[in-house]
Amino acid sequence: MNLRDIKKDIEYVVSAFIDDCYLVATVNPKVSDDSLAALLDEAVDLFNDMRDKAVAKVEGPKKAYYDDIRRNLLDSTDALYEKLSAIVKDSAKA
Repeated sequence: MNLRDIKKDIEYVVSAFIDDCYLVATVNPKVSDDSLAALLDEAVDLFNDMRDKAVAKVEGPKKAYYDDIRRNLLDSTDALYEKLSAIVKDSAKA
């Protein structure tokens, strides 16, 4: 595990989520643009936060630090996907 791999993982995971948001907006016109915009803002904030953590100077074992970043990234992205799912379900009811 190295810094380059962590950076690539962060970019890939967050980019995939952003692509999914745009796909939902394209396929489902009932989805509120404001709610998707807020979700995209959260995704960008997550990206920036994870990148800042990844490039921060690490004292001690780097492997444990990078594993924690990866775990946090996946947990945060799962939470974003749950919010996206809720937005889609709400738009289906409307």
